[in-house]
Amino acid sequence: MADDTKSGSAIPTLEDWQHWTLVMGRAQQMLMEFWAESLNKDQPFPAWSPPAFGFGEAQGASDPMALMSAGAQAWAKGLETWGKMLGGVTATPAPEEKERKDRRFAAPEWRENPIFETIRQTYLRVSDQLLGTVDEVDGLDPDAREKLRFATRSFVDAMSPSNFALTNPQVLKRTLETRGENLLKGLANMLNDIAAGQLTQTKPGVFEVGRNLATTPGKVIKQTPLYQLIQYTPTTDEVLTTPVVIFPPWINRFYILDLSPEKSLVKWCVDAGISLFMVSWKSADESIADATLDDYVLKGQVDAIDAVRELLGVPGVHAVGYCVAGTTLAATLAYLDAKGEAEKVRSATFLTAQVDFAEAGDLKLFTGPETMGLLDKLTAEKGYLDGRYMAATFNLLRGRDLIWNYVVNNYLLGEEPPPFDLLHWNSDTTNLPAGWHRDYLETLYKGNRLAESGAIKVAGTPIDIERVKTPSYIQAGREDHIAPPQSVWKIMDHFAGPKRFVLAGSGHIAGVVNPPAAQKYQYWVNEQPCGTLQSFIDGATEHKGSWWPDWLEWLKKQDGETVEAAGARMPGKGKLKPIEDAPGAYVKSR
Repeated sequence: MADDTKSGSAIPTLEDWQHWTLVMGRAQQMLMEFWAESLNKDQPFPAWSPPAFGFGEAQGASDPMALMSAGAQAWAKGLETWGKMLGGVTATPAPEEKERKDRRFAAPEWRENPIFETIRQTYLRVSDQLLGTVDEVDGLDPDAREKLRFATRSFVDAMSPSNFALTNPQVLKRTLETRGENLLKGLANMLNDIAAGQLTQTKPGVFEVGRNLATTPGKVIKQTPLYQLIQYTPTTDEVLTTPVVIFPPWINRFYILDLSPEKSLVKWCVDAGISLFMVSWKSADESIADATLDDYVLKGQVDAIDAVRELLGVPGVHAVGYCVAGTTLAATLAYLDAKGEAEKVRSATFLTAQVDFAEAGDLKLFTGPETMGLLDKLTAEKGYLDGRYMAATFNLLRGRDLIWNYVVNNYLLGEEPPPFDLLHWNSDTTNLPAGWHRDYLETLYKGNRLAESGAIKVAGTPIDIERVKTPSYIQAGREDHIAPPQSVWKIMDHFAGPKRFVLAGSGHIAGVVNPPAAQKYQYWVNEQPCGTLQSFIDGATEHKGSWWPDWLEWLKKQDGETVEAAGARMPGKGKLKPIEDAPGAYVKSR
């Protein structure tokens, strides 16, 4: 804009007014075109809605128009609130009580301008007060208090002044620099995300499974309606006699463990001389909509274990279960014990897995009747849950980082997010069988029945995890918000066999996917018997870097024997012939 040097203020010129009129016209045109396209698809609005929060009324939760209206009203209220605050802000910032690291306010403009410095400090103080009142409210049971805490934290994060254009100095600066083009680009980004039903978290088109993700060489050697079995090609002359079979969570794609080569647990295992197999679950469609716990135990884990045993002629395997697949692995071990076949699994490794859900964390907030009612509506027609709903749920658990960060970057600043392989995987959603998903939430999360002896049956056989004597390696993430360490620890209370607990730095993903070469984070071990997680922490020894070498050492202690990497140890050279190259078709199906 032109500078009026006499008055010291910026006076819009005729050209400026014409430009901003053009910007507004283009924005209106984009909205109208988007609306028209939606009508052409017989959708008054794109058929997407976020999951229920697990508290409050569910009425209107599946009505996109009601949601959009409610969202717009909430946004308007937030903008109105900060607008009023702007009107009352003085040019003298309040004294900073304590400097804190918060990347929402990392830009220097938040401190260089006294108005925005005051807004920032005011918001942080009010946030602390709101969050602090949660523990002061009387008459709440623990579950209700946690719901209130989650709701308050979500509200506080949503109301951050960084989320609104008029109270974010970076956005204001960018808007003046680009003369509004950032807002147009942001609007286009937002409309694209609404149409896709998913928030964009990484630059599109950069990553592709099989090209620069999941590239460790191997073959698909078995395919069932539920999974594909991948055997990886050895890179060492000898391999461990007892093979490793990894069961990733069926709610995600397996390649979180085989990202780029430098981050790949799969490649690291192969290079370390492990005979490695991976289960790649099928994204649910109508053909497996009626899958149950029995299917994932018997037709999934037991079937894959038997296939590998028979292929290599070994009595047992080392089984690895990540997240929900670890929960199912516990059920599998209990079932094999009940059938007198426990020797089929030489050892078990549990990565951020839970078997006792008494302290399962914030995900329990999404198991209320509102969520179950919405789940029934969403899956009534096809029998499976669109994976985007689960992705949205996990994003809500870390809304500040996984939602509002991208609202500011993508919609207000009008930028593309940088390429990030982990977030590409995070957005690569997997559909879930509705009945099994509901049963998992109700029977395990709410009912906590896996922790009760004989309360769950697999193919009519009562199972009891208290009887599991399989040597177990149990890894938890110190900052895990999905499977909190205190919840993962409970495996130590239930299993009867020898156990090793390792507490890794970081969370549910980065705490697991932490290659030694990165020299990041740390892990803690305690060689003394510990009755509680706190006693483990009090006496733990910290080790810098990745826990992977510790696991490999433990694995070799279970069975350090090696054999030549030949014959059936090479993909396709045994009884099971190759179907296709890894990573296979199931991981790419949508």
